[in-house]
Amino acid sequence: MNVYLDNAATTPVAPEVVEAMTPVLFNTFGNPSSTHAFGRQAKALLENSRRSIAQTLRCSPSEIIFTSGGTEADNMALHAAVTQLGVQRIITTRIEHHAVGHTAEALKVTNGIEVCYLSLDQKGNIDLNELESLLKEPTKTLVSLMHANNEIATLLPLEAVAQLCRQYGVIFHSDTVQTMGHYSFDLSVIDIDFITCAAHKFHGPKGIGFLYVNKKTRVNPLIHGGSQERGLRGGTENIAGVVGLAKAIELAYTDLEAHQTHVWGLKSYMMSRLQAIFEDVQFHGETSYEKALYTVLNVCLPATSKAGLLLFTLDLKGVAVSGGSACTSGATKGSHVLEGIGADMTRPNARFSFSRFTTRDEIDYALKQLQEVYQKNL
Repeated sequence: MNVYLDNAATTPVAPEVVEAMTPVLFNTFGNPSSTHAFGRQAKALLENSRRSIAQTLRCSPSEIIFTSGGTEADNMALHAAVTQLGVQRIITTRIEHHAVGHTAEALKVTNGIEVCYLSLDQKGNIDLNELESLLKEPTKTLVSLMHANNEIATLLPLEAVAQLCRQYGVIFHSDTVQTMGHYSFDLSVIDIDFITCAAHKFHGPKGIGFLYVNKKTRVNPLIHGGSQERGLRGGTENIAGVVGLAKAIELAYTDLEAHQTHVWGLKSYMMSRLQAIFEDVQFHGETSYEKALYTVLNVCLPATSKAGLLLFTLDLKGVAVSGGSACTSGATKGSHVLEGIGADMTRPNARFSFSRFTTRDEIDYALKQLQEVYQKNL
């Protein structure tokens, strides 16, 4: 049996998404910037998809800028804030995705901005009072905080942070890559400047996503070479990918509550079973439904002399899990997120992440293999 429990890294593409994309790949090959019939056909698919996504998120279609995924979208937001909107300081945390963390540090070097890191508790929560005290300073500021941490699942009080930023006239960007498709977003209510999306996190294709740019936030071209995407991102659009993204969004929000109930049930079941199997097991980050991303569970397992072989051994047994973000795979350093919250790095830590395709039988199989691994001391 092969069990995939690394959905925070990427999800399997839904069959309905493949069905939506296939005729586009075969038949709609026109360049959407062309004025002939082939181009108009592609343009229609592009704009219909944009309108569909915007309707779901309750924003204007012109506020959706298609990108190659979440990393590009995060980069675009931070670069625009610094190079075009006059930002001199970025307030963030040390447990952001590297698309934000590395970009902020690069802008510090190239543009001389200040990067300010908020304090975190052991669950990865920020202190809103500390944030507000920093926002009172007159420096032109961008706040960049992810909606849910991709490794430890802790949720940001998004609306509370958005309100604080607006109160003090500060630009607010949130990396919503892990939560898009898993939580509803009403952008007519949430007053935020930038949010990001990657389709492959909710059963869409890889290589496509978007940056939401609030219409009140005026930015200039970030990729030059064409007038595509409101002139902000030159380059011929990935029409099949856009169609796949729109279909994945549609599927995700058609019965979101049932999806949330199913996946949260799997996560809570796995937590209870792990506590029954192991005497000394801990969970990183928040774990309640109200405070944690329900698709991710980060586990600190009992100490073993061969902790480094745990994930490899599980893989040999057909169970795919990760030790953290897939974007750091192969790196010699451990998880910067776990280090950022002061986790015990000498014990094996594993991230289990679920999707609507995950079953309880798969959870049981993974738990059985994990138990056997410990019984044999790896």
